[in-house]
Amino acid sequence: MGTQGYDCLPTSAAASTASWTVNASRPEANLFVNVFGRYVEVITHFLSPDTNPNQSAPNPLPFGSPTWQSSFDTSKVWGQTLESIPAGSDPSCPNAGAIACLLLQSIGTETGPAGGNFLTKTTFVQRLNTQGGSAPDTGCSLPTDVGKQTLVPYTADYYFYEANQ
Repeated sequence: MGTQGYDCLPTSAAASTASWTVNASRPEANLFVNVFGRYVEVITHFLSPDTNPNQSAPNPLPFGSPTWQSSFDTSKVWGQTLESIPAGSDPSCPNAGAIACLLLQSIGTETGPAGGNFLTKTTFVQRLNTQGGSAPDTGCSLPTDVGKQTLVPYTADYYFYEANQ
C-alpha cells in the first residue's frame, strides 16, 4: 500500500491551463506479507540518494532514486526503471486507469548498520497488478490551481529478484 504524489503545474509557458504531473520525488509505500493471517511490514519504499552505486548506475547519479529498505535489517536497494507497462495493456498489469507497472534494475545496494543483507542481492524489482494511484480527474485545470499537491493511494504486487549464483 502506498501513495503516488502529484503536483499541479502549468501546461505551457502561457499558463492558461494546468494539469497534474507525477512528482517522482514522492513515492511512498509500505510492503507487507501475510503471515498466518496477519500482515507484517517487510519493506518501505521511498526516494533517496544512492550512496553505494553499482556498475549499472547512471553517471551522473540522479539526485534521488527509488529505494526499498528492509524493515528487518535496514539493508537497501536502489533502482532505475528499465520498462514501463501501461495499466490495462497486459495481463500482468490488468487494471486500466491505475499507475503503470514497472521493471527496475538495481543500481546500488547497501548493508544495514549491523551487517544485514536482506536486500543486497537484489538485481531487479518488479511492480505488477497496480490498482489506483493515477492522477485525479479534477482539481487541476485552472491557473489558480497551480501549486496544489495531492497523494493518491495505490496498491501493487512487488517482486524482488536476485541473479542465479
